[in-house]
Amino acid sequence: MKEIMALGEVLIDMTQSGTDELGNGQFTAYPGGAPANVAVAISRLGGSAGFIGKVGDDAFGRGLAETLKKEDVDVAGLYICNDIPTTMALVSVDETGDRDFAFYRTPGADTQLTTEEALSALKGEPAPKILHVGSLSMTNEPSKSACEEAVKYAKENGMLVSYDPNYRAALWDSEERAIEMMKVLLPYSDILKVSDEEMPMLTGTQDFCEGSRILCEAGPALVLVTLGPDGVYVRCKDETDSLPGVDVDVADTNGAGDTFLGAMLCQIAAKGCRPEEIDFKELIVMADYANRAAALTCSRHGAIPAMPYASELK
Repeated sequence: MKEIMALGEVLIDMTQSGTDELGNGQFTAYPGGAPANVAVAISRLGGSAGFIGKVGDDAFGRGLAETLKKEDVDVAGLYICNDIPTTMALVSVDETGDRDFAFYRTPGADTQLTTEEALSALKGEPAPKILHVGSLSMTNEPSKSACEEAVKYAKENGMLVSYDPNYRAALWDSEERAIEMMKVLLPYSDILKVSDEEMPMLTGTQDFCEGSRILCEAGPALVLVTLGPDGVYVRCKDETDSLPGVDVDVADTNGAGDTFLGAMLCQIAAKGCRPEEIDFKELIVMADYANRAAALTCSRHGAIPAMPYASELK
């Protein structure tokens, strides 16, 4: 069993990589999915990661499984769905590197993960130190129940729970429903990563100090608010600080937040303790490392293919 297990979606990001002579978009099939991205980031940065999820019995699904294996991510918890295809996201990228998503997921194989499958993949010796989940598993059954029960099992068995309430408007019936479901996992979370778009949705404020305080009171001890090119705001209990962004030529921001979180989880797992037991100044050093890793991801195309190795951050 790996030290950090990520549960959720692994999918194909069909990402715009250029245009032809007529101005039509040209797309490249990249492996992606936020929890899978986090697992790969951890592995590339020297950590120990496994993945729990589901893909279709198709070429894309088999390719995703091979990608995770090549990245040294344990795929014992990656299941095959025989009758529903691998989920696909269509990612358009503007001139600044920002993304727009459309999904082929009605349903997609990632939503078919069952509670029995999720718990089976978590049970083993030694137990993982951290379980990481994202909110996209909460959009549909049976993956919603699988995610909730896995998180409860993790808490009951002494694991830290990392959570990314990753908002994708196209996957929810309404913003109100998204917010309701995104809040469900907050009380179980020890480590929370939100973007500067998601924090106001969950707290009703755009003030980072107040918003992070509200989120911290909801459950997690460590709250990380990623601010895109402006860096990150860090809160651990009552201590706060902010770090500026790292200046790079942006090619594609896809996977940057996942790289940041993977870098943080990798370092927290190495410490072997709860985030609130780490000296806050050391947490800021860790966040600076994660910031630099995320910046490198932004400088290259794709999510998983763009993620840096530990040797690149020395």
